[in-house]
Amino acid sequence: MIFMNNFYVLFFVIVFYPFVFLSQDKPLEREMIQLSGVAISEETLEPMPFTTVYDKTIKRGVVSDYYGYFTLIVYPGDSIVFANSHYDNSTFVVPDTLKQSRYSLVHMIPASIVDLPEVKVYPWPSREDFARAFIEMQPYDDAIRKAQRELSGENLAFAAAKLESDASLSYGTLMNQKYSQLYSQGQLPVNNLFNPASWAKFIQDWKDGKLKIK
Repeated sequence: MIFMNNFYVLFFVIVFYPFVFLSQDKPLEREMIQLSGVAISEETLEPMPFTTVYDKTIKRGVVSDYYGYFTLIVYPGDSIVFANSHYDNSTFVVPDTLKQSRYSLVHMIPASIVDLPEVKVYPWPSREDFARAFIEMQPYDDAIRKAQRELSGENLAFAAAKLESDASLSYGTLMNQKYSQLYSQGQLPVNNLFNPASWAKFIQDWKDGKLKIK
C-alpha cells in the first residue's frame, strides 16, 4: 500500500511539475506586449541616442538607435530601466491592465545632478605672498584716468602740432590774422610781453613746475 502511494506521488510530480514550473517562470504567450517608444532628455526634450532599455524582470534589453527609438518584448508588470551616460537611471513599470498587445510611450530621462564640495581658490599660496604682491603692486591706471591724460590740453596741443595743415586750417589761420590786424588798425600790434595776464600765467606755470624740460 505504501508503495502504491509513493508511486502516485512520483507520477504526479513527473507529470505536473513541468507545467507548474513553466507557468511560474514564463508568462503566457498571449500576455506578451510589444513596447516601443522614444527616450528623451527631461532637461532639453531632445532624443537620447544609444540609451540602454533593460527589462530587469526577465533580464533582457535593447539599445535605442540614434533618434532614441527602441522596441522590445515585455510582459505586464515588468520593470524597465533606462540608462544613459551623464543621466540618472529611471524606471518604467509596464501597466498590468493593458488589453492590447502593443504599447507606445515617450520616456523622459532626468539629468544627473552632482553636488561638488565648495572649493576656495586663492591666487597666492600664502598671506605673506599676498602682502608682498600688494606692496609691490603698481598703481592701477584705469580707462578713465588714461582718457583724461590723453585729452589734456598739453597732449591735444602736441597732437595738433604734429598734424599737417589743410585748406580749412590755413583759411582759419589767415582769417585770425586778418581779425587781429583789423582790431589793432591805427595802433601798435598787440604784444603779450606787455600783457600782465600773460606774465601772471607764466609765473604761475613756473611755480607749478610746468616749464620743466621733459
